Amino acid sequence: MVRKLEDLVTYQVAMQIGEEVWRVVNGWSFFEKETLGKQITRSADSIALNVAEGYGRFHFKENRNFCYYARGSQFETQSALLKARTRGLLDEPTFELINQKLEYFHRLINGYIKSIGSDGNSDPR
Repeated sequence: MVRKLEDLVTYQVAMQIGEEVWRVVNGWSFFEKETLGKQITRSADSIALNVAEGYGRFHFKENRNFCYYARGSQFETQSALLKARTRGLLDEPTFELINQKLEYFHRLINGYIKSIGSDGNSDPR
């Protein structure tokens, strides 16, 4: 049973994704950072931030909604990641590492959403 946000594996993986993306984008040129870099960093950070905001909400329906937002940010991050690879900003191993974490997060967030319950009565904590 999860008592603290930091113990939630879904949140831990989301935090890792944000840090990986930050590390990569930090090495890009000014133009690359100002265009795709800001967008991918925001979307990657939004994954964990939405999980956290939902976790802190009083009603389970709100928690689920923020989980859906997090999942949307995961897809946005994956799209930006593909753009970065296509534009030669990411090498293949880095792309694969982050993409695998995003896919893992996708499975985790779907399981977490299910654990919250469709009727809004179960508490995953």
